[in-house]
Amino acid sequence: MLIEMNDVTKTIKGALILDRVTLRFESGRIYGLQGPNGSGKTMLMRLVAGLIRPTKGEILIDGKRLGHDMDFPPSLGLLIENPAFLPGYTGKRNLELLAELQARVGDAEICQALRDTGLDPEDRRKYRKYSLGMKQRLGIAAAIMEKPDLILLDEPTNALDEKGVEEICGLIRRERDRGALVIVACHDREILEGLADEIYAVAEGRVERRAT
Repeated sequence: MLIEMNDVTKTIKGALILDRVTLRFESGRIYGLQGPNGSGKTMLMRLVAGLIRPTKGEILIDGKRLGHDMDFPPSLGLLIENPAFLPGYTGKRNLELLAELQARVGDAEICQALRDTGLDPEDRRKYRKYSLGMKQRLGIAAAIMEKPDLILLDEPTNALDEKGVEEICGLIRRERDRGALVIVACHDREILEGLADEIYAVAEGRVERRAT
């Protein structure tokens, strides 16, 4: 997969959120977006996911224009902002309901995604009983369970302890190694330096590559 952002600008109610961003993302790499809250990281990911449209410029996925030739990337897993699931169902049941939308994976893949993120497929606790860290892990499991070509993760290490951060970073690397294109937004520079193949600094809507 090749994603090209060409001179992308986004304004909302007159406020400049992203300013003439030109980037290129390729499969088999992890790209880090580093910057403080409000810098434009999440908005950039929403644009790549097709959840919002640029005010100016274009986004191409394998040469096809997002928002014109396709509404969304054809193979996408994402965790943007806080994960949200049905509170009265178990983690596994929530993933089963999501999987039914496209019928690409079955029970084996769902259970594996849960185990890969440190959750127990047999845990009968309802989502409402999950800790913040467990909720974060379930959100990541939902993003990876279909083995998508493109994975967008917004602050995936939130609410995780040091061991959890190591586990999730290892999982992200494995997704990269199987050929996925992974974009990770994180305010923690140290985590990104140990994870990403390329890092882009995001500040006041401008995006610049920095040395890793």
